[in-house]
Amino acid sequence: MWRQWMGLDAELLATLNRELQADAGLSNPDYQVLVVLTDTAEGRIRVSDLAASLQWERSRVSHHVVRMEKRQLVSRLGCPDDGRGAFVRITETGRAAIARAAPGHVRAVRRLVFDALTADEVIQLGEIFQRLRSRIDRSAD
Repeated sequence: MWRQWMGLDAELLATLNRELQADAGLSNPDYQVLVVLTDTAEGRIRVSDLAASLQWERSRVSHHVVRMEKRQLVSRLGCPDDGRGAFVRITETGRAAIARAAPGHVRAVRRLVFDALTADEVIQLGEIFQRLRSRIDRSAD
């Protein structure tokens, strides 16, 4: 079961990555960053909060944001309250990219995951994922 899970995870992410690349020139990590940013009221978030939201190391976020800045998907802003802190902000180019990518991504996730399961299985799987995540959260304490 564990090997099946690992294989499914790798195949699913690779397939979604290929489709995001084809639809909008985005990678899965690009898409994840843009989703977090579009979920905020101001379209911006502190780097440390972005790292926590994505479950990434701060250095990974920083390196990825630099790559996204070069493509003008995001910009980095200083934090007026903290000279060492920074915000990541979605740009108009980033908004356009996620607007192009989201419909295809939703269709792909539906096709690859939800269409293969019954409504009861979706609920069961959600409950299983929540139970596993709560064990991980508790082990981090």
